[in-house]
Amino acid sequence: MVGMLRIIGLALFGVLLTGCGYDGHYRYPCQDPANWESAECKPPLCTVSGACPEDLVGTDVVNGTSDESTVEEVPNE
Repeated sequence: MVGMLRIIGLALFGVLLTGCGYDGHYRYPCQDPANWESAECKPPLCTVSGACPEDLVGTDVVNGTSDESTVEEVPNE
């Protein structure tokens, strides 16, 4: 009986987690690269709300200087 309740609980938990997925929308308009050139995503307008693209996704991403090859793997001991 306990095993059956555990299975039902895990199934319910799995169904509830499906509602937490990405739905294709950005939380803030200035996170969307398509909006980075709009007036609301450029200072001084974005500094009032604190939602400048540089603040939301990082300066290196906005400027295109993000280099993923700099990530080092730590060897297993």
